[in-house]
Amino acid sequence: MTSRRVYLDYNATAPVYPEVIEEVAKVLAEGGNASSVHAAGRAAKARLEKSRQIIADMLNCRPQMITFTSGGTEANNIALKASGAKRLIISAAEHDSVLEVARTFAGEVEILPLDHKGYVRRDILQQLLDKSEAPTVVSIMLANNETGVLQDIAALAEMVHDHGALFHTDAIQALGKVPVDFRALGVDMMSLSAHKVGGPQGVGALIAWEKLDILPLIQGGGQEVGRRSGTENIAGIAGFAKAVSLVPRSLQKAAEIREWRDEMEQILLSHAPDAKIFGAESERLPTVSSILMPGVNSETQVMAFDLDGLCVSAGSACSSGKVKSSHVITAMGGTPEEAASTLRLSLGWATTREDIERFVKSWCRLYDRKIKKAS
Repeated sequence: MTSRRVYLDYNATAPVYPEVIEEVAKVLAEGGNASSVHAAGRAAKARLEKSRQIIADMLNCRPQMITFTSGGTEANNIALKASGAKRLIISAAEHDSVLEVARTFAGEVEILPLDHKGYVRRDILQQLLDKSEAPTVVSIMLANNETGVLQDIAALAEMVHDHGALFHTDAIQALGKVPVDFRALGVDMMSLSAHKVGGPQGVGALIAWEKLDILPLIQGGGQEVGRRSGTENIAGIAGFAKAVSLVPRSLQKAAEIREWRDEMEQILLSHAPDAKIFGAESERLPTVSSILMPGVNSETQVMAFDLDGLCVSAGSACSSGKVKSSHVITAMGGTPEEAASTLRLSLGWATTREDIERFVKSWCRLYDRKIKKAS
């Protein structure tokens, strides 16, 4: 096994930028509680609001629209549980943090199917919106965490608003890989997470219009304009802001990665005619590839690549370490067998062409062993 480990699982968590580590360490040394009125507290408050302004400027929203959370999961929960809606419409390809809310939602829940390219069925959404006048919130992710497929959120939000419903988008995987503009998307609420964009784990944000009456899920001292109580994680938030300030650099890198990713997929498909790339026909993130290796289940692939010094994953990494079949692949019309044999490769700011070449060689070796065993 090669000694150097190659990390190709950025959609699970991105390596933290060195500049972010430096920023977090500096703010931790400063200390202070942003709710305190003395000098140390005022300094922490100023740090908090400066971070909020940096993120607002990059996402094209007002600073007061940003509520800092413990991560993307909490942001998604606030958006869907605290909106006051009696009806929830989500796509079949949402992250577990949305799917689990749907399973316990007190009101009516509708699941919006996908087509074979991974796009939501707009005709079905239209029917669902026409069906009921109950206060409704629709949640559709901007970029899928497994396939990278990008939805036309602006068009979907316009359709939803024409029916008087609220629209939320989980933009967690999109930030830093494609331009993300809150106002241009036309949504009411948007979730973000720091650790997907090279920031620290344990911090995220919900961006929502001030006019929305969002009831807090966490009550206490009334921080974050009463939308989310609890002492703010100043160091984590400052690290989040530093990572967001590096988004232009991330976008430049993503454009380079797209060329490497596309070249890699061509090589794999040429080597293995029965392989498949889910989402390849669609507009998708430049940094993600969802690769089917027929006849080899995902868990076996993850373990084999790990032994070869490569960190990859099968689907979402937010399920307590489980390796399970992809609900996204089946939602796109893939068979259960295909869903159980699909691997996710996700790349980012520290990825090199050599990393991808190592993966290609390892993937082809594993595929060839499968062919030899079957013959």
